[in-house]
Amino acid sequence: MPGGTWTLGDLTVTRFGYGAMQLAGPGVMGPPADPDAALAVLREVVALGITHIDTSDAYGPHVTNRLIRQALHPYPEGLHLVTKVGATRDAQGGWPTAREPDQLRRAVEENLENLGVEALDLVNLRLGDATGPRAGSLAEPFEALVALQRKGLIRHLGLSNVTPEQVTEAQSIAPVVCVQNLYNLAYRQDDALIDRLAGQGVAYVPYFPLGGFSPLQSAALSAVAARRDATPMAVALAWLLRRSPNILLIPGTSSVAHLRENVAGAGLTLTADDLAALDAIGR
Repeated sequence: MPGGTWTLGDLTVTRFGYGAMQLAGPGVMGPPADPDAALAVLREVVALGITHIDTSDAYGPHVTNRLIRQALHPYPEGLHLVTKVGATRDAQGGWPTAREPDQLRRAVEENLENLGVEALDLVNLRLGDATGPRAGSLAEPFEALVALQRKGLIRHLGLSNVTPEQVTEAQSIAPVVCVQNLYNLAYRQDDALIDRLAGQGVAYVPYFPLGGFSPLQSAALSAVAARRDATPMAVALAWLLRRSPNILLIPGTSSVAHLRENVAGAGLTLTADDLAALDAIGR
């Protein structure tokens, strides 16, 4: 598997993982148009040797977790499911925050039920909003998750959509095994945070590693891809794995063929000249 493995607390995962968000319907609402295809993707994830699946009960809502359970339960030994809480869904497809202690407890219980497990491997607390992180204390919601961890419902804790200051605050309360923020070849605001976390042995998981709803566009990226006879997206994934050993990838797709392309692409060998050209994109 490209990039080898990383340890989240006591959980060893492949650095190349899979993000399940795209398995839900349009706008991450409702069921997929082709449920059998969604199940096939999840089974191929396991067949390829990927041991890190990122999900949330807010996707659908409930859709991706139920698909994961249908496709893979009882789960293979070594497969780890990472979920997130802190937002819910409204009838318009929005993502209103849900960070009160009772809302977080309910979200953890729904993740447990829909995934069919007695404890969640890793729960990320999502802060901020759709526009990005927002400054402010995370003590109350994070302490609520720590209480659920002490009850044995959560093994490890992480953070999502957070500022460096919020990471520091959380670490003063309880161990944090990963941070999941927006980061990719062209969006490099977290460079210093990535390096800091690498020194602490904490994983960094970029969401929208390929640009999200606006795919990465760069002449330099296209030029490297042409030299390597690869797609720009493959080069972008390979660059992320080279960027720092603590970076874990969770690109999403609803296609088995695209999943295989992503895995193969992440294994590309990039030269020093390639890396220099790519590093210049986001600076």
